Amino acid sequence: MVREQYTTTTEGTHIERPEDQYVYKIGIYGWRKRCLYLFVLLLLVILLVNLALTIWILKVMWFSPTGMGYLGVKKDGLRLEGESEFLFPLYVKEIHSRLESSLLLQSTQNVTMSARDPEGEVTGRLSVGPKMVDVQSPQLQINSKDGRMLFTVDEKQVVVGPDRLRVTGPEGALFEHSVETPLVTADLFDELRLESPTRSLSMDAPKGVHINARTGKVEALSQVDIILHSSDGEQLVLDADTVLLPKLIQGSGGPAGSWQRLYEICVCPDGKLYLSVAGVETTCHKNTQVCL
Repeated sequence: MVREQYTTTTEGTHIERPEDQYVYKIGIYGWRKRCLYLFVLLLLVILLVNLALTIWILKVMWFSPTGMGYLGVKKDGLRLEGESEFLFPLYVKEIHSRLESSLLLQSTQNVTMSARDPEGEVTGRLSVGPKMVDVQSPQLQINSKDGRMLFTVDEKQVVVGPDRLRVTGPEGALFEHSVETPLVTADLFDELRLESPTRSLSMDAPKGVHINARTGKVEALSQVDIILHSSDGEQLVLDADTVLLPKLIQGSGGPAGSWQRLYEICVCPDGKLYLSVAGVETTCHKNTQVCL
């Protein structure tokens, strides 16, 4: 652009126009102009590359109006299809799988689920590790699908809810303290053994203890004594077709000429039993030396 000078004159006056002494050029010329065009072209290329990368990311990540890839946004939460990996803690209110598939939670170390109160303190925690399952809670309860309690554990007791508790281990069940149950039975064609290797075995019931073997025999073995005691009753009933006491002590005395080899059972004052050869009358008084 050239700056022009204007001079005012009257009519009839002739003034020579002065020569242009100063000429100012406004604009960008030369290498500056070429650098500006190159910079604008570079910005345009970067813009096109960013647009192409944005479209590629949208296509690869499967962005859609309903979500991103296998992750769908629903009114009641998020729905995730397939397998997912979480690198940091996941905070949710509820996790459930589809009706036709199971829910799988796995980790290379352990899987930990925690419940917190409004202050952020942990009130319950379940940790599944490679060697053990650790549950930290005031009470652990397992229910059936219809809501019936199956198993409950707290600091004071363990409650088993089903009608029958079945132990299938080859060595049976080991109890370090007392057990309270209305019935102890074995499976068909299996024997039932109640054993105390180093201590005594006691069975008590307010209305009596019933021992019944329908197809087999009942054996009671002890290193010391076997005591059958009825606190309120007056009799001990052994209901069987044949009651055998093969190792009772036999008294030496008996009636002369007894050839039928019949015996009667005698009882000492301390409850000891012994045999005495039967006669017309009792012969227990003749063998009282056995009680000494």
